[in-house]
Amino acid sequence: MEEDLKPRFIESLQRNNDQIREDRARIIGEDAELIYRRRVEDIELKIKRLEREQEGLIDISPLDKNSLTFADIQPEAFVQRDIELSLIIRNLNIQLELTRTRFEYLFGKKF
Repeated sequence: MEEDLKPRFIESLQRNNDQIREDRARIIGEDAELIYRRRVEDIELKIKRLEREQEGLIDISPLDKNSLTFADIQPEAFVQRDIELSLIIRNLNIQLELTRTRFEYLFGKKF
């Protein structure tokens, strides 16, 4: 049983510089890739939520199925918020495209 045990600490101390650098590079690369991938996914989620919010702005359906009264819309506020959301979505789409392109360049993988 004792023959199966390996002295991991001693083996670690005996590694050469190339092995140490390779291990560190792999670890840092994996972490960076996961963080980058998550960042891209976060941007995608923000865009989807904002697009849903923007679509919700134009919902003027009646308050309920039996009502003939439409939801109260304030045109000035609607226009202002719609423009704000459009600009935010545009900027996020630019950020998403740049982030995806950079991810593919840095990690050699399609997103």
